[in-house]
Amino acid sequence: MEPSPAKGKPQGRLLVSTTLDAKDELEERLERCVGIVTSLTNGLSEREANDAITANVCKGPQQHEEVCLGLFALLLTEPPQAQRCYRDLTLVNRDGMNVILIKINQILMEKFLKLQDVCRTQLVWLVRELVKSGVIGADGVLMTLMKQIAGGDITSKNLWLAENVLDILLDQREWVLKSGMLIAMSVYTYLRLIVDHGTPALLVLRQKEVDLCIGLLREKFMECFIIGRDLVRLLQIVARIPEMELLWKDLLHNPQALSPQFTGLLQLLTARTSRKFLACRLTPDMETKLLFMTSRVRFGQQKRYQDWFQRQYLSTAESQSLRCDLIRYICGVVHPSNEVLSSDILPRWAIIGWLLTTCTSNVAASNAKLALFYDWLFFSPEKDSIMNIEPAILVMHHSMKPHPAITATLLDFMCRIIPHFFPPLEGQVRQGVFNSLTFIMEKRVLAHLAPLFDNPKLDRELRSMLRERFAEFCSSPSPPTEGRDEGANEMKMEESVSLEMDNHVLLDKEDGCYDNTEAAFSDDEEEVNNKGNKKREFRFHPIKEAVIEEPADITPYVDQLDDTMKEKVLQLQKGSDTEAHCEVMQEIVDLVLEEDFDSEQMSTLASCLAELFKGHFRGDVLPDDITEESLEESVCKPVCLVFRNLCQMQEDNSGFSVLLEMLAELYQKQPKIGYHLLYYLRASKAAMGKMSLYESFAQATALGDLHTCLMMDMKACQEDDIRLLCYLTPSIYTEFPDETLRSGELLNMIVAVIDSTQLQELMCHVMIGNLVMFRKDSVLNILIQSLEWETFEQYSAWQLFLAHSIPLETIIPILQHLKYKEHPEALSCLLLQLRREKPSGEMVKMVLSRPCHPEDQFTTSILRHWAAKHDDVLGEHIKALLIKNNNMPRKRQSLRSSSSKLAQLTLEQILEHMDNLRLNLSNTKNSFFTQTPILQALQHVQASCDEAHKMRFSDLFSLAEEYEEPSSKPPKSRRKAPASSPRSRKGTVTPVSNEEESASSSASEEEDSKPKAPKRKRKGSSAVASDSD
Repeated sequence: MEPSPAKGKPQGRLLVSTTLDAKDELEERLERCVGIVTSLTNGLSEREANDAITANVCKGPQQHEEVCLGLFALLLTEPPQAQRCYRDLTLVNRDGMNVILIKINQILMEKFLKLQDVCRTQLVWLVRELVKSGVIGADGVLMTLMKQIAGGDITSKNLWLAENVLDILLDQREWVLKSGMLIAMSVYTYLRLIVDHGTPALLVLRQKEVDLCIGLLREKFMECFIIGRDLVRLLQIVARIPEMELLWKDLLHNPQALSPQFTGLLQLLTARTSRKFLACRLTPDMETKLLFMTSRVRFGQQKRYQDWFQRQYLSTAESQSLRCDLIRYICGVVHPSNEVLSSDILPRWAIIGWLLTTCTSNVAASNAKLALFYDWLFFSPEKDSIMNIEPAILVMHHSMKPHPAITATLLDFMCRIIPHFFPPLEGQVRQGVFNSLTFIMEKRVLAHLAPLFDNPKLDRELRSMLRERFAEFCSSPSPPTEGRDEGANEMKMEESVSLEMDNHVLLDKEDGCYDNTEAAFSDDEEEVNNKGNKKREFRFHPIKEAVIEEPADITPYVDQLDDTMKEKVLQLQKGSDTEAHCEVMQEIVDLVLEEDFDSEQMSTLASCLAELFKGHFRGDVLPDDITEESLEESVCKPVCLVFRNLCQMQEDNSGFSVLLEMLAELYQKQPKIGYHLLYYLRASKAAMGKMSLYESFAQATALGDLHTCLMMDMKACQEDDIRLLCYLTPSIYTEFPDETLRSGELLNMIVAVIDSTQLQELMCHVMIGNLVMFRKDSVLNILIQSLEWETFEQYSAWQLFLAHSIPLETIIPILQHLKYKEHPEALSCLLLQLRREKPSGEMVKMVLSRPCHPEDQFTTSILRHWAAKHDDVLGEHIKALLIKNNNMPRKRQSLRSSSSKLAQLTLEQILEHMDNLRLNLSNTKNSFFTQTPILQALQHVQASCDEAHKMRFSDLFSLAEEYEEPSSKPPKSRRKAPASSPRSRKGTVTPVSNEEESASSSASEEEDSKPKAPKRKRKGSSAVASDSD
């Protein structure tokens, strides 16, 4: 019997809850908004209710949001009122449904699993209506809804959601085709879901999914191409379905049938799959649980979390297919920082090892191994990340001693996949695996591969195959050299996957995959004896304490110091109190500043300090709660004593250069010192106004260059602490404008890692005046650079640009670089911004310069908007461009258009865009093409263009002929007749010859600023007379 709800706590209408659950804040807020809407409309007729909520919305942003959210909540909880609420919502909203889209995304990401069934149904209905209405941003909501369709799950609720989203995509196909990202995400999602829907009862659904994927892949293959190599992996799994088999054959043998730009399978396989696709096949709940395990759970304490995850998501036969999604996500998306890698947090390879042991199907196990090694096959150090290939090598390495069977099966798979993945590309696959192993050794994930490849625990046949395939890696490691440590220190922070991972050791397990039993190392004799007695089970077993932080070892260096300095350094090593450390550190600084200090000891001292203070460079620098007190406390570390002394000195002081030399030596040993100095200069009161000291520091380092040093330090900061990166950003841009504003390097670092909250905070800094990230002379180049970035990075860059008050005309030439299939992010941002602007001559020229393509609606859409809002201004600009380009000799036009790769404006282009606009406006009441300037310009062009153009644009030119019908002059003598019409804007004008027309064409561009004649006066005006203006 279920417990009855407690008195005083009624069950919410939006979310499922129990008596023990606290009232949800979102639900409470939506209920309050419902109350406001109800109080406004109670007892009123429909029309009076509309007037009441409209009047309330006009009071301010808060009332607008409350009414919108109230209608939204009513729509979810009251199905009979849904149509009326949606209609009212479309009438009263003032932000393009933005507040509703944000709330839907929040519910989908945080509350979807708790939604009442009725509300879930209504939410899907609302998304369908938003898509039907073409609301901007509905594609993002639909992709978030798609993320809620779980892989490996054929329960009725999940199937219902998969089918309803599929119906939206099929019913609104034309709308779907406008969004390249939505096309790719839909194909990736449903190619994956087809695998789960193979039972007879689900064949109808599967066929609809197949039809969707085949249609989008054949019609929009290059949009799907952005998925990258994982598209091939998904197609490979479903290739036996008849329709898919035909597509698969075209992919292999006839790539041009899919797209002229597609050269073949290799082009796709060498493209890395973006994180957003790998993440889209995990529900938000799965993603949260995995990220929690890889960032919060200690190694050895993970069993209960894994048991929960297995019960929830991996317990059914259908869930076997989910292992691949999880492994690809862990390899491609979960990239822990160096601090996490060197801590006792559960490592990625351990989770993957556990997932491999839960595979009960041979097919699932084979697909899981392919998912693990997939980035190896075509690995390129320039394009791919070491973090994508690291888990596979570490699973094999750590499994060798406790259970070599897992290592053996993975090594065997790695060897056999080379000739069998795709025989025509065997050479490229071999090179990819070779590149992976070489890069693993370069980055010292493993120091040597011989102990793995030539291990006595592997059977003879496998060892022989490994020696044959990877002879270069099977030789015994050479003795360590003196330069080895020095080389390790020079590794880039980004790629140095720490050898401290070796502290995580796998041992046998007894019951379950990972339990909390204390682990013990078994010696070789025990293993030999076990072989004679019973068959050994090769399973994972954790150790209780995975990482023990070793004390600082300064033995190699301390004896090289003189006695006084040695004594102080040893005091630092023995003490544990921070305040005492600071006092000793101040004494060390004083010794360094003495005149008799031997500068040759500086490098040795730096090595000692770097080793002693290595703990200070771990973890977050920035306090969770930023206050004056917490900031001051955070800069009270011993290493900050050097910074403080530097700030207190004058630059002409001899001690200033000595301390800079000391910091430069420390920087060589510990590169994080750079951004710690930046943080001190930003956070400490003692360093206020001293940010320029960083430039002196940069010049004193071995790099010797401010720009290089600054970029390296900000990159290190980006990898270690994103919050700190955002905190430093305003001061870095303010203090070093020449280094930060001249290129997009720092901007790319920032937008590559920030989330939406941090983006909004940076935009606020810009609008308040604390931050300037763009300036007029370089903004265009930076935005052009951003065209190569990831989608979210581009959108973030554009949002930050739009937060500045830089005129849009400054960056409008970027339109010449934008291709509609390759740059949808920039085009969509520009489109939204252009619709807010009054068209200028340069804007119209750049918009019309875009090549005409039936699928590229950019030019037509913005021209249509301008024709509705600024028809007179647009008409004058188009007239000027038409006449100017018509008077330009044809040879000159063709030479100009072929002399540059950038889009150039030609007469034919203008006419094509005008014709497209005419067709678009044909069924509307818009009177744009009845304007005098447009008709005059068309007359002018028609009179001098060739027959081919007259025939091609006959419908367009016919508008001007209709305009001439009331005229008494014969059409053929139109150009020679005197231009004596009193309807000309400047009165009576003398006739001009063709030569004069050409000479006066430049003057026509000046007409923009002149008043336009009223439309009722257009009768009898002449194109030639208009040109003479």
